[in-house]
Amino acid sequence: MLDPRELYSLTEDGSEQQSGEQHRPIMLEVMTGVVDAGNAVSLAGEHLLTALEHRVVATFDVDQLLDYRSRRPPMIFSEDHWESYADPVLALYELRDESDVPFLLLTGPEPDLQWKRFIAALRQIVDQFGVALTVGLNAVPMAVPHTRPASVTAHASRKELIAGYEPWLRRLQIPGSAGHLLEYELGRDGRDAMGFAVHVPHYLAQSTYPAATEVLLTSVSKATGLMLPLDGLRSAALAVNDEVNSQLAEGGEAASLVRALEEQYDAYQRGRRGPSLPTVDGEQKLPTADELGEALERFLAEQSEPGGPNPLG
Repeated sequence: MLDPRELYSLTEDGSEQQSGEQHRPIMLEVMTGVVDAGNAVSLAGEHLLTALEHRVVATFDVDQLLDYRSRRPPMIFSEDHWESYADPVLALYELRDESDVPFLLLTGPEPDLQWKRFIAALRQIVDQFGVALTVGLNAVPMAVPHTRPASVTAHASRKELIAGYEPWLRRLQIPGSAGHLLEYELGRDGRDAMGFAVHVPHYLAQSTYPAATEVLLTSVSKATGLMLPLDGLRSAALAVNDEVNSQLAEGGEAASLVRALEEQYDAYQRGRRGPSLPTVDGEQKLPTADELGEALERFLAEQSEPGGPNPLG
């Protein structure tokens, strides 16, 4: 394998930190490209970089890692010339939380190529910066209602890191991601690594859903002690919920579907366990998650005013 160090460059700030910093930082992995329901992960990265003091400590060579034809960067054409190009950036930042504690944030597009070499590069960075714990963030669509508290699936290289979290799913096979592979490989090395996947109502998966981002950052704070900012997320989450509720207030099929999701959710919380959210006992079997989602998405699309804001995507 080619030298992983050729994939990244430390900035002057990064070189100084790794040689002189005594604190063992936490590293948050917030890469986009894998499933990001409600844009919760991308919003988390944007929110942290906007709200907190930060500096770049390492950058990755995206030309070696991205398939531009599968994810074409946007360009702006203005009348008779190309005005701008959104150059993809995959970088490691040092941030300071609200108590001035330093931590690292890896954010940008998930690599399409050279995963093994990329993970080897990250393992070098973990060593160079003395990272004590890595935490990955994900957001997945689930058959859950927006009217109930958002929940997360927690996973880790050792159970002690996620004490108190109950599994939602027992065993399944899913497509891998670079972030999940990082956690897996660090665990094999005997290092501490964990992650949170927030459950986003599947009928809101294509919209921006700030409530999910708030849950992710709150989960990170509880697990790590980092004081992460939530200002702005709560008000945005309330605004989205109010808009969705106003569209559902007319009742009818959509309101019935949300009530069915609420019944499923409540039954699960009462202690039922299985490979997926259960249906509620009764004479009639509840519609499947796909049927619920399709019908609700159809209703909400019909309710949106042409040209007007639509929190549902």
